[in-house]
Amino acid sequence: MAAVIDTCLKEAEIYVENGADGLIVENTHDTPYLKRTVDPGTVAGCAVAAGAVRERFDVPIGLQILAGANLAALETAATCDLDFIRVEGFAYAHVADEGIIEGDAGKLLRRRAHLGCEQIEIWADAKKKHSSHAITSDLSIAEIAKGYLFFGADGVIVTGGHTGEAASADDVRSVSRLGAYTIVGSGITTKNIAETASIADALIVGSACKKDGRWESEVDAGRVRDLLDAMNR
Repeated sequence: MAAVIDTCLKEAEIYVENGADGLIVENTHDTPYLKRTVDPGTVAGCAVAAGAVRERFDVPIGLQILAGANLAALETAATCDLDFIRVEGFAYAHVADEGIIEGDAGKLLRRRAHLGCEQIEIWADAKKKHSSHAITSDLSIAEIAKGYLFFGADGVIVTGGHTGEAASADDVRSVSRLGAYTIVGSGITTKNIAETASIADALIVGSACKKDGRWESEVDAGRVRDLLDAMNR
């Protein structure tokens, strides 16, 4: 864990020093992911890492615990005084790498109220990447987003089909038109960041900030600067 925390703090510093507005802590490398219920050590590790980042940096900080361990993420966020969680499987159902994921909005929001931490925002992936959406193929992403808003999501995340793939601009617009706080969650590059930022409220960026643009690599300060410069221009 010492090495994990050291990496978290170094990467967080690169992001913040180069103009990122916030951070997300995530067990990205914890593959293959478990479905919904993760090991106690995973929760403890995420808590230790998120707590260290929270102590060091005064920016909005979120947490995602893969795959779909939304209740664990919420309780960890409450413990570590975080600002939001990214969740998958908030409402409806889909078939992910890990199997069938069914909605947990009812349990999640009731638990948030019980803990008295309703200031922690829930940002939910609609038509989540790395998944089949045959179950909801008769619903557009806007209709899915309407359901998310009805069930109490604070933000709706739009992605491409896989990590690093750009989201459809039409999908982003259709969600934004609902009045939803709209987040783009994959495929941001120096070429599309300005256009995407003009129609979305927030951008979650991973791969474009990593060495050689590969999600599994370390954060590259030069790529972070290039990305923020492109948006600012």
